[in-house]
Amino acid sequence: MPDNANPILKSSTPSHFSSLPSSLSVLTEHQQRRKRFLGRVQEASGAQEDPYYLDSVDLLDDESEEDLKPGSLKLPHKRSGSDDEEERIDSEEIFDLIRSITDPEHPLTLEDLSVVSPAQITVSYPPTDPDRSDSPHVLVRFTPTIPHCSMATLIGLTLRVRLLRSLPARFKVDIKIKEGSHQSENSVNKQLNDKERVAAALENNHLLGVVQQCLSTAHLRGAKPDGSSSH
Repeated sequence: MPDNANPILKSSTPSHFSSLPSSLSVLTEHQQRRKRFLGRVQEASGAQEDPYYLDSVDLLDDESEEDLKPGSLKLPHKRSGSDDEEERIDSEEIFDLIRSITDPEHPLTLEDLSVVSPAQITVSYPPTDPDRSDSPHVLVRFTPTIPHCSMATLIGLTLRVRLLRSLPARFKVDIKIKEGSHQSENSVNKQLNDKERVAAALENNHLLGVVQQCLSTAHLRGAKPDGSSSH
């Protein structure tokens, strides 16, 4: 594979993903899948892997936002009241979650490299209508460091995992490359958001170890390891 080639994702999925769960899947199934996911994260969290070994990358399924631990985002001044009265999350808060992720190629954060910014994040909410069941939607566009960046797919996956682990389960998350910033933009976007191609990602413990390494600094949220701010 050329040094700057983007990884080609396998289109096949394991048999247990052959029928992806719908939004109406029963809660007990979601709980079981979430338990399996957290076990895989714990198992692979200490892995020291070569980030360039991406020949057999599989990516994370949109549906597995139910696999991931919801509600871990701490929002200030949470309102009391009914379950329908939920605190709204804006683009600055989303940026705060992803800004300190470490780039897989460089010892810098995605914010340091201008890969992510608040201006490239959109958060939308459906109209308040009891007859509609639309979910709030988060769209994150990111800018690879170079137009032929071979790590674009891995960066997109890491962003997806971070948000699905941090946001409440009601949020739909899309990750896309900023328009015109990568030579394989359409292909990478399709891979990052195609359920059939991404369903087996977390079965790949090798890849999960690389993702966990990138996420090891995400909790800093703009601060430096010495406690100083990036601004």
